[in-house]
Amino acid sequence: MRIAFIGQQDFGKAVLEAFLKRGDDVAGVFCAPEKPGAKPDVLKTAAQEKGLQVFQFPSLKSPEAEAAMRGLNADIGIMAYVLQFAPQSFVNIPTHGTIQYHPSLLPRYRGPSSINWPIARGELQTGLTIFRPTDGLDEGPVILQKTCPIGADATLGDVYFENLFPMGVDAMLEAADLVVAGQHIEVDQDEDAASYEGWFRAAEAEIRWGAHAEQIYNLIRAANPAPGAWTTLDGKKLQIFDSCLHPTRRLSDVKGKPGEVIGIDENGFSVCAQGGRIEVRKVKPEGGKKVSAAEYAKEIGLAAGQVLGR
Repeated sequence: MRIAFIGQQDFGKAVLEAFLKRGDDVAGVFCAPEKPGAKPDVLKTAAQEKGLQVFQFPSLKSPEAEAAMRGLNADIGIMAYVLQFAPQSFVNIPTHGTIQYHPSLLPRYRGPSSINWPIARGELQTGLTIFRPTDGLDEGPVILQKTCPIGADATLGDVYFENLFPMGVDAMLEAADLVVAGQHIEVDQDEDAASYEGWFRAAEAEIRWGAHAEQIYNLIRAANPAPGAWTTLDGKKLQIFDSCLHPTRRLSDVKGKPGEVIGIDENGFSVCAQGGRIEVRKVKPEGGKKVSAAEYAKEIGLAAGQVLGR
C-alpha cells in the first residue's frame, strides 16, 4: 500500500520502519517542526536517512499541508504519536482515510497522558486503540483494540515499552491492512463511558504523604520514568523512582507519621504512610543525578525521624 505517514518520536520511527520492512511504499512523512535549538526528531532523521520526502508544517490545518497530502496520492494515512491537530480536511484526503494510535482503551482515558493515569488509579488493565481521527480529541470510531495487564508492580516504563509500544506497532500494521482491504468494522465510541484526563506532569506527580500507601505507590509507578514522582526534604525537591510497597494489616502495625523516615538499610530507606510504608530504592535529588536511595541516604546523612514533604 502507498502510505502518508504522520508521527513523532520513537514510536513513530518504529511504526515507520515496520511498514518499510514489509515493503510498503511510504510516499511522504509529516512531522512537527523542531523548537529552536532542539535536535531533529528521530522520526525525521530516520525518514531522511531512508530517502523519504519529509514535510514539517507549523500547522496541519494550513492549505500547504493539505496540498502536500493531496500530492502524495496515498492509499491510507498513518498517525503514530501525533501532537499536532490534524483536521478532517487533512486526514480524509487519502483514498481510505487515516487511522490513529492511542494508548488506552477508548473511550476511557482520552487525552495526552493516557498511560500514566490508569496506573496512578491502580487499574489492573489497559490497552490500545486504533481509531479514525476526528476533530474531537480521541473521539473517532474504533477500528481495533488490544488489551494488556498492568502488573501490581509495573511502572509506566514497563507498561509502555513491554506492552503498548510493541503491541501498538503490530496493531497499526493489522489495522491498516483491514482498512485498505475493506474488511474492518468501525464502532462508535460510547460517550456515556468516556473519560478525559489532562497531562500527567510535575504538578500531578507530587507525593501527598497523607494519602494511603497504595495510592502513593501507584503514583510513583505511574511517574516512573517520567515525569518522576517527587517530594521535598528540608525544602529541596527529591524525585522518587524505584520503590516497593509494604502494606500493613493492622493500624497498630503502622509506626511513625505520614512522610516520616522510619528505616534505613542497604536497599534504601522506608517512609511511613497510611496503611503501610514505601521502601524507596532509587532517587534523584534536586540538581543531581539518579542514584540508589541507599547511596543518597548515606551521602546526606539521612536519619530515621526526618519527615518528607516539608
